[in-house]
Amino acid sequence: MADRERDQRDRDESFARPKARRRIRMPQSKDRFGRFTEAFARGMGTPAFLIGMTVFCGFWLTYNSIAPAEAQFDPQDQGFPLLTLVLSLQASYAAPLLLLAQNRQDDRDRVQIEQDRLRAERNLNDTEYLAREVVALRMAMRDMATREFIRAELRSFVDDLDERRARDEP
Repeated sequence: MADRERDQRDRDESFARPKARRRIRMPQSKDRFGRFTEAFARGMGTPAFLIGMTVFCGFWLTYNSIAPAEAQFDPQDQGFPLLTLVLSLQASYAAPLLLLAQNRQDDRDRVQIEQDRLRAERNLNDTEYLAREVVALRMAMRDMATREFIRAELRSFVDDLDERRARDEP
């Protein structure tokens, strides 16, 4: 009994206060709608969609052409206004969604191009650095004694020693 009275009191109090304004909540992820538009655009570009749409329109036109006048929901003699309305509505939603998907793809392409440009710039800098290092090594190798040079110097040194011995020996 006490529980019922408490519930009744709570309900009465809840009606005494104005209800808090409800806010329209935005989706958790701003990217969710973008992914939806891309999936929609991918779906509309498939042969299955085109075949399905052709079968749908063919069935619609056939039914409304062959069926008795009382059973037709989109009369042929009026030029199929309902089919025209449905296709116009589909096109009016499809066009902006396709443009949104295209804009997202353009943004991704722009980012990819920038990353490629930076990567190419780093590769060019690395290549120039390595070229400078190779040139520096070649220049250092020119100053380095070669085997023939060392042999010639040793021969010259041995010849000088032989001459000194010959002079010092009486």
